[in-house]
Amino acid sequence: MSKKYDFETVISRKGQGAYKWDQMYEKYPDLEDSIVPFSVADMELKPATEITEGLQKYIGEQILGYTGPNKDYFDAVIKWMKKKHDFNIEKDWISCSPGVVSAIYDCVKAYTEENDGVIIFTPVYYPFYNAIKFNNRKIIDCGLIEKEGYYTIDFEKFEEFAKDPNNKLLILCSPHNPVGRVWTKEELEKIGKIALKNNLIVVSDEIHFDIIMPGHKHTVFQTLSEELAEITITCTAPTKTFNLAGVGVSNIIIKNKKLREKFRNSQEKSATHVFSPLPYRACEIAYSQCEEWLTLFLELVDRNQKTVNKFFEEKFIELKAPLIEGTYLQWIDFRALGLKNEELKKFMNEKAKLFFSEGYTFGEKGSGFERINLAVPSAVLEKALDRLYNAIKEDFSKLCK
Repeated sequence: MSKKYDFETVISRKGQGAYKWDQMYEKYPDLEDSIVPFSVADMELKPATEITEGLQKYIGEQILGYTGPNKDYFDAVIKWMKKKHDFNIEKDWISCSPGVVSAIYDCVKAYTEENDGVIIFTPVYYPFYNAIKFNNRKIIDCGLIEKEGYYTIDFEKFEEFAKDPNNKLLILCSPHNPVGRVWTKEELEKIGKIALKNNLIVVSDEIHFDIIMPGHKHTVFQTLSEELAEITITCTAPTKTFNLAGVGVSNIIIKNKKLREKFRNSQEKSATHVFSPLPYRACEIAYSQCEEWLTLFLELVDRNQKTVNKFFEEKFIELKAPLIEGTYLQWIDFRALGLKNEELKKFMNEKAKLFFSEGYTFGEKGSGFERINLAVPSAVLEKALDRLYNAIKEDFSKLCK
């Protein structure tokens, strides 16, 4: 591991307002300080030194007033998309949002009316449900097909839903959170064909598109054809890639002028703009200076996922932790424990002292699963796995080898 970057130090975020840490300690205030949560998808790792030092320098020299994107920011975004994803974009296509989640809310409001249907492939990232439900739209649940831990799209059901004229929008998660799939070009082309045939607008959440495991390749959905580029809103951000979730900036790419204007009008109505200089500067530094850090980070995630996968194969019967294709989130099958949702959560929290993202929060098809954050120092992960094994061995010894 590079001496330039630190992927081993554990930083306690206790008492700092960190969402997942506060959730953990609020319920278990006497928990020992060595416990690290594996739930919310931000990293338990130091960001690249270029980012921290660059922001410190900026703060020392500039005024933190109301600020919008500048040329350096736009250039960095455009170059990153081209270099990393062969995605050719223009400055005018870029709209800035505090986050992909707020952008999805704005998209739902921009491209649908109340009671319209919005299609999602479930189990899926829970804010998708909220964006639909809280805006009085209908959730059209197109469940993924799972076979031995591998998930595929039910295209027959998707086409059936797409043909319904009341269903106006597809929110695509690519790569998919939480199941870790990187959709193949062929799968995306099939989605695109159905969307075009049935006049669906596609919001493609590609926030994890830089986090791809060896042997897999991410394809930006709207690059498949000019026709798809005209019906797609591509949601991207440096935040997952470079551990900047709390900084708050995402790059929403919309080629079609009418769709872009609708999105920006929706932003105006909800005042979801980025006014701080720090997000723009952080994005610029990340995309222009931190590619080496990302390479090393991806190696860490791949090692960690293989550690988890091997651990489950060697230690357990029926419990499964399949390798992922993308994201830094591993989807683990605990259904063989036979526990109900709240029972499983209690077992993990109180018996194993483990704090994961509960599978049921991603939809009914997530019941019995847990999502684990792999963006942690390897030593922390190994200790967590030991606690898990000891807890399961004590209460479910028949499932241990």
